[in-house]
Amino acid sequence: MAYKTDLEIAQASSLKPIVDIAKKIGIDENKLELYGKYKAKIPLELCDDNKVKNAKLILVTAMTPTPAGEGKTTTSIGLCEGLNKLGKKTTVVLREPSLGPVFGMKGGAAGGGYSQVVPMEDINLHFTGDFAAIEKANNLLAALIDNDIQKPDGGLGIDPRTVEWKRVMDMNDRALRNIVTGLGGKNGGMIRETGFNITAASEIMAILCLAKDLEDLKTKIGNIYVGDTYNKKAIFARDLNAQGAVALLLKEAIKPNLVQTLEGNPAIIHGGPFANIAQGANSIIATRMGMSYSDFVVTEAGFGSDLGAEKFVDIVSGYGGFSPHAIVLVATIRALKYHGGVEREDLTKPNLEAVEAGFANLEKHIGNTKIFGLPAVVSLNKFVSDTEEEINWVIEKCKSLGVQIALAEGWEKGGEGMKELATQVIHAAETFKGKCWPVYSWKDGIKEKIEAVAIKIYGAKGVEFLPKAKQNMNKLERLGLSDKPVCIAKTQNSFSDDAKKRGLPKDFIITVREIEVAAGAGFVIPITGDMLRMPGLPNVPAAIGMDIDNSGKISGLS
Repeated sequence: MAYKTDLEIAQASSLKPIVDIAKKIGIDENKLELYGKYKAKIPLELCDDNKVKNAKLILVTAMTPTPAGEGKTTTSIGLCEGLNKLGKKTTVVLREPSLGPVFGMKGGAAGGGYSQVVPMEDINLHFTGDFAAIEKANNLLAALIDNDIQKPDGGLGIDPRTVEWKRVMDMNDRALRNIVTGLGGKNGGMIRETGFNITAASEIMAILCLAKDLEDLKTKIGNIYVGDTYNKKAIFARDLNAQGAVALLLKEAIKPNLVQTLEGNPAIIHGGPFANIAQGANSIIATRMGMSYSDFVVTEAGFGSDLGAEKFVDIVSGYGGFSPHAIVLVATIRALKYHGGVEREDLTKPNLEAVEAGFANLEKHIGNTKIFGLPAVVSLNKFVSDTEEEINWVIEKCKSLGVQIALAEGWEKGGEGMKELATQVIHAAETFKGKCWPVYSWKDGIKEKIEAVAIKIYGAKGVEFLPKAKQNMNKLERLGLSDKPVCIAKTQNSFSDDAKKRGLPKDFIITVREIEVAAGAGFVIPITGDMLRMPGLPNVPAAIGMDIDNSGKISGLS
């Protein structure tokens, strides 16, 4: 049977005017800031804190993914459709796609099959310009720093050797990881080594997604640590008086974007930090906006429970003042096989033995949801290559562990294929009366917080801190940042810091090589393994299969 591509399904859909989508959840069309017929910005003043506490927040996470991903966004959108079919006024709130994965290997982030947000091409390609604004804001600060360094009077006296602020670009471009700026003599400024990060890894992105309003945004930008003077005095962005101009570039980007699902339900899409190098969730503003106008809000946290979900519980919930009411844990037969030792080219072949072997990975993620103190429902995302024998084994195994599980068929059937999952989610969320449990207290020391996540959530035997990481911890003490949460940068492909260790690794050590300062965002970033903040393109990038014809019709986008 031939299936339509995600792009073909999206292009064949009939979109409703965005003003009609807004009316559906009670937003006056005159309050919207329209970006054409099918996209709009929602002004910040429409967020209603009195209503936020009445909504049920559903967090979608996953088992450790295969390189292709397991369909968290598709599940999130499909669940929104299913909940609406069951009479629950529901909004899905998601991150914006980065052009890096779109043109790289993973593809877009607008869902798939009959569980998509639309207009799919616009969402995946520039959207409303938020990423461009974040990029320019980041780079303005970089320019102000370099300008101060080269001033004839010495400016603030910043020691260029201590500056770690990098420029950003929303593209996978390994050639820009390490560069030298300032060449060209007096006209070029001061020569120094630096580099580029991808926009999703910018601290400005993290700040935008954790800010409560424009004033809070300015305060956080002002708190960005720039470097030290030659006299070892810490310099922050506020010392450059940069916060006003940088925030000015973000005056539109801070507003959440309203679009729609294929079935005409509301979707708010805003922000896009990666979960392996940042907090991996959409903005606090967008989540609270969705909770102001819905009975249920479905949001997702990037990658597995060891990354996005942990950071949501320990960072996003802490700053946002809300807690999920239930977790949906996405699993697939192919991921279970992958963690059972099967290589990518053989994942579509029946292999119950590998499914059984790989289940240990999913079971650890189920255990993590219990550490978070949240009820969980496993969503088994169905693929055409899955056999009934494999599906039934996973369902029975979960039931034997006392874990709720539902077969998710949102890709093929949209909301109709997600009603079973929606029913279980409603029960879990409406019977839950507590709130999530952080893995650690922010008052703990930096070392203790890292060890808590590594041992409890990753299952590590311990943590090794390399000399630079130890130096960084002393620096954090000096800067007064030891009481901030930790946002650990780690591979998404393993519980360990070695991407090659699949399944459920045993007796491994997490190695922290350095700890970066994100004083503006309000967290610190322990870097483990070989993590990079500027990815490269794969040998065969998705970009080479994309095109646009003379009429403007796009092909090859996924």
